[in-house]
Amino acid sequence: MFPAKTRLLLLASLCAGFLLQPAPAAAAGLELRQLHELRQVGEVAMSPDGALTAYTVGVPRQLFVEEDGPAWSELHIIDARGPGRGYVVGQVNVSALAWTPDGATVTFLAKRGEDETRRLYGIDTAGGEARQLLAHATDIKGYSLSPDGTRVAFIARAEETEALEEARKHGFSQRVYEEDVRPYLLYIAPLDGAGETRVLELEGSAQEVRWSPAGDRLAVKLSPRELIDDVLMRTRVFFVAADTGAVLGAVDTPGKVGRMAWAPDGRHLGLVMAADLNDPREGRLAVVGRDGGTPRDLLPGLEGHVWHLGWRGADRLLYISYEGVEARLGEIGIDGRGDRTLAADGPIWDALSVSADGRTVALGAHAPAHPREVFHMAGRRAPQRLTVSNPWLEDVPLARQEVVRYRARDGLELEGLLIHPLERAEGARVPLILAVHGGPEAHYSNGWLSSYAQPGQAAAARGYAVFYPNYRASTGRGVAFSKLNHGRPAAAEFDDLVDGVDHLVAIGLVDADRVGITGGSYGGYASAWGATRYSERFAAAVMFVGISDKISMLGTSDIPTELYHVHYQTWPWENWALYREASPIFHAANSRTPTLILHGEADPRVDRSQSMILYRYLKLLGQAPVRLVLYPGEGHGNQRAASRWDYTLRLVRWMDHYLQGDGGAPPAYPVDARAAWEAGGD
Repeated sequence: MFPAKTRLLLLASLCAGFLLQPAPAAAAGLELRQLHELRQVGEVAMSPDGALTAYTVGVPRQLFVEEDGPAWSELHIIDARGPGRGYVVGQVNVSALAWTPDGATVTFLAKRGEDETRRLYGIDTAGGEARQLLAHATDIKGYSLSPDGTRVAFIARAEETEALEEARKHGFSQRVYEEDVRPYLLYIAPLDGAGETRVLELEGSAQEVRWSPAGDRLAVKLSPRELIDDVLMRTRVFFVAADTGAVLGAVDTPGKVGRMAWAPDGRHLGLVMAADLNDPREGRLAVVGRDGGTPRDLLPGLEGHVWHLGWRGADRLLYISYEGVEARLGEIGIDGRGDRTLAADGPIWDALSVSADGRTVALGAHAPAHPREVFHMAGRRAPQRLTVSNPWLEDVPLARQEVVRYRARDGLELEGLLIHPLERAEGARVPLILAVHGGPEAHYSNGWLSSYAQPGQAAAARGYAVFYPNYRASTGRGVAFSKLNHGRPAAAEFDDLVDGVDHLVAIGLVDADRVGITGGSYGGYASAWGATRYSERFAAAVMFVGISDKISMLGTSDIPTELYHVHYQTWPWENWALYREASPIFHAANSRTPTLILHGEADPRVDRSQSMILYRYLKLLGQAPVRLVLYPGEGHGNQRAASRWDYTLRLVRWMDHYLQGDGGAPPAYPVDARAAWEAGGD
């Protein structure tokens, strides 16, 4: 037994470990709690006449006050003069905004009050209560109103049979993996309550529907089965007769398919698609006739990715293209001519909705100084910001954010975003948090970068530099760049990360002995790689829903076909060495990096066993501290407020302990979340 005095000291140390270490030096800047109180705009929907914009606002739940869960989603409406007004607010979850053709009513999906399923609602702009427009036996997934506003095409999952429902009551709850998944069906229903709802007999599982302005047909995305692998890789667009359900044509797309939108006259469909089957991410802006066929790529050779589109008249498309770390709002004719930039070098545009005449545009956009807000563009004038969701944020000192360009060891030019420490003594070298994005078919843009999992500005207030690199295989630089890791996982792409750190060390900013790495999904994979293969370069690692064993990951993930086509391009049994050597556990004996591993227990994408395997290997080796934290009910990323707060606290405490503290044994595993909340995160 320890002496009484020693026991008291140990107890005091343990209790102190419940909280974060005090923030180094600076008391100003964004607090961790404030990071979790940020509101931000979600969807935007412009009214047909361009006078109003409906939008959703994500409102985080109040920890220790409200029941735990994901953020609420409210409905607000604003005109060009502002300010916005809440229409459906409080403890609500509103989604899928649209307008009736007359512009008098905003429609949305929600599960309200005693509703057993997600239903279609409407609320008049003149005021009053939201009213139910349509209910179904299963949740409504998506919908599209007919041009005259009398009918709605909607998607809902097929009902469970009475026999199966009865069997479950008696304990027969078995699942037949990947075989007993019910598809989503396409229905058409009257909105006046008169007449019957009918199902359109289509082959496959419906993913999205858009009713043609001409009224005679629907554009429908169908996948062979309701499996995420099929949804990602085998979804195709079909044109279906609205009255009979007959298939009138199909769109010949070679790989992934993104957003789609009808031209105002119904003669063409604009869509975002992949260049080929091996293209990691849809991003080519294309147009196809109303009868289907092969779409025309309107921006061939674009060194960027288009993810949003709308129409400006019957023969011109609006689009948002992500190029490098910027976003560009552009316009082009359906013949591929007349491409022009309408707005660039400003906020990061990431939502788009257009009035019926194409003259007025509603945009969502974020910037280094604020999360997503609503912007408004009339005619050819520059977009103007309409909303201020977090007025208090304007009084918070934020650290400087800049674009950093550097060359990889093989000469490839790369770029990323750097948030400087809020305060830094002249000439001082600072600790660095390397924040790696997932995908890798994703990228960072020069906008708002702080989140519960990557607390950039809050970390900067604690004295850190935070670097967000767009390594090879990121999006935003065209198809060829996004394929640079094909068949070579964890090779040059992760060398790029280390090369970025070396650049920041070389310019005199970063202390090479105080570098931490973190990320989720593929970024979690990079973090595991940094903790093993590149252990000598990182003093701390925080891995979130990441990959540690490529061989077992392919067998437990819900996207094996996608992984094959857009990443590996070989199967394990064809090249065991590639899979083995690209697995962090293969390099586990090299690890000397204190590693914190976190994972959602219900993750379907990267099974929690990936984290458990790495934890067990590192624990058995015993060469550095390791801890595993599992979140019950969470999937591929945390959604609940409590899980997010706990994650942030553990991430920051781990970095503080090993990059700015004494290091050694890990901090005590309990976290006093309430005390930390009341202290603002300190």
